[in-house]
Amino acid sequence: MNLSQICQDAIAIVKETGIFLKREVEAFDKSNIEYKGAANNLVSYVDKEAEKQLVAKLSLLVPEAGFITEEGTIDKHSDTLNWIIDPLDGTTNFIHGLRIFCVSVALVKGKEPLVGIVYEPNLDECFSAWQGGGAFCNGKPIKTSNVESLQDSLISTGFPYSLAGKITDHLTILQEFVLQSHGIRRLGAAAVDLAYVACGRVEGFYEYNLKAWDMAAGVLLVTEAGGKVSDFNGGDTYLFGGQLVAGAANVHEPMRNLIASYWKNVEL
Repeated sequence: MNLSQICQDAIAIVKETGIFLKREVEAFDKSNIEYKGAANNLVSYVDKEAEKQLVAKLSLLVPEAGFITEEGTIDKHSDTLNWIIDPLDGTTNFIHGLRIFCVSVALVKGKEPLVGIVYEPNLDECFSAWQGGGAFCNGKPIKTSNVESLQDSLISTGFPYSLAGKITDHLTILQEFVLQSHGIRRLGAAAVDLAYVACGRVEGFYEYNLKAWDMAAGVLLVTEAGGKVSDFNGGDTYLFGGQLVAGAANVHEPMRNLIASYWKNVEL
């Protein structure tokens, strides 16, 4: 399997969908908002149409691959090779006209990402990586930050749709990062956060209750750019386990240690 070629071909597909998102945000009507359970878990026809576009074209690119998608527009799952798709990461931003959102696509074997692409159409920035090939932004190599300490780092995070049972832990950890770093940012699109870790704009990102489509492409970007990823316990269950700490080489472990100091294990 030529991962480099698959990545290049998939980039063209992802960019087409990104252009669709950028066009749709110009005239999006909030009356088209739908809700997926929680009052802050939003979706629209744009998410669904973008996913259909991606599925149709990626099906031709790697016919043997199945799909794991946020909006569930296709029922074709493989025990080995799957495309993991978030057609619009940052839906709430999109709906409110806040121009921080992206398309996130990864080709994964089991729980091992092989190809990852995150396209942010508002800045026309396409982050890409394939296993063993390094990480890139618009074709130029990128690396994680070389900052040596948490104290000199900028950290990003996200808030899950439900904080039930975890609000105290979450706010305590947030407070500690504010006190022990240059600050916290909350962009509202985990795939963008991870891309920014990969290119060194922020030193680390953490969140819990994430789904595979939120992170599959981004974790490959980070590792291929020289960073580290793990779950809150330092293990490798992050892709389907919901907990993720991603950071530059010198910052990942101090971040994980801080989180572990205050996090009480509960079922996600």
